[in-house]
Amino acid sequence: MRHGGRLDLANACLLFLCTSMYLGTGWSLVLFTFPIAPQLTVDNYYLQFVPQVQAATRFFTWMTAVMLLSAGVLAWRERKTALRWYPLGVGVAVVVATLLTRIYIFPYNDEMAAGITSPERLKEVLDAWMRMNRIRVGLWTVQWLLTLGYFVHRVLRAEQPAGERWRLGLSAPRREAHA
Repeated sequence: MRHGGRLDLANACLLFLCTSMYLGTGWSLVLFTFPIAPQLTVDNYYLQFVPQVQAATRFFTWMTAVMLLSAGVLAWRERKTALRWYPLGVGVAVVVATLLTRIYIFPYNDEMAAGITSPERLKEVLDAWMRMNRIRVGLWTVQWLLTLGYFVHRVLRAEQPAGERWRLGLSAPRREAHA
């Protein structure tokens, strides 16, 4: 890593932690929550859904800001290398997922929090909410894969002899300042 080697590494690890949290939360929804949706009724959906979504919204709002800052710093620090594309891609995916959430998912969250009394409307809202969340989980998966790609690229670059790096299209590693 460059100039502040350990700080840069810590920042990249923070970004990986955040993308991992999104990945785990999203796939947990798809694998464990979505399958029980047909069993939800106007009498039981609220406790199964609303408090968890409200808590997640509060937490992930802050985490999203941290992710954007972290990705921006990492992209800046890697601006002269091919590695810059990984955090830039993460940043774009975070923005798109955030817009999807604010524009399409939050209105469904609000409607469910307000209380749905019609079984037909509950089914419509849950179906639409799950559809939008599948897209968002895809974006979260892309964020995680890009962050993983950053680390894989670094490892491959570090393990290859200089001549091989150029042949394989991996940029040469920068020298780190040793204290």
